[in-house]
Amino acid sequence: MTKKIHELFDEKYLIKKIKEKLPYLFQLAEIDNSRDGKLGMEIGSARERIVIALLIYKFGEENIKTDIGITESETDVIVFDEPISIKTVTNKKIVGVKLIWTVDAQKALEFINNYSPNCDILFVHINWGGKGAMYLLSKEGQQEILSKHGKEFYFKLPKQGTNPRGVEITNEAINKLVEHPTTKKIEIDWSRDDSVDYNAYDRWVDHWKEE
Repeated sequence: MTKKIHELFDEKYLIKKIKEKLPYLFQLAEIDNSRDGKLGMEIGSARERIVIALLIYKFGEENIKTDIGITESETDVIVFDEPISIKTVTNKKIVGVKLIWTVDAQKALEFINNYSPNCDILFVHINWGGKGAMYLLSKEGQQEILSKHGKEFYFKLPKQGTNPRGVEITNEAINKLVEHPTTKKIEIDWSRDDSVDYNAYDRWVDHWKEE
């Protein structure tokens, strides 16, 4: 059965909108979440909200659930009862992404030992000044690659003796995922708009001006 979220990758008007709008909106998010030219940790959440807003625009607020329990470590949004994880990465090449954040090495090992992919991943590869894409990595594709290649290939663990910052899908595994036959893709030209005149404080100043 075709999932509703596939419509993002199948409808021409929506593909055109994503190609045009996503770089612009991500550029605004970077302005909103940077200080002294450096991006803050909250940029990931800002990008996630932009992608979720796209889902709400396409499918309607009544079909999107954003109030996800904290125990749902992978799920960021639910679309027509289908859980979806959202991941973004900025790099010239496609590199691995965090599955969970934790500073507890034991919890990281427990996560790997008990892990089985349970949702599709909307994965955005940002490459400013070059080509990137938005992908839909199917749950079935993830399960196949993990089963075929094993946990040592699929997961990157923090090095012993260092402060652990979570569990990642390896560069090798994510590159196999984006090439998997079940993966959907929209290629994106990540060009910045130099004419953008946007100040992260303006909207808040406007609220203070209101009587």
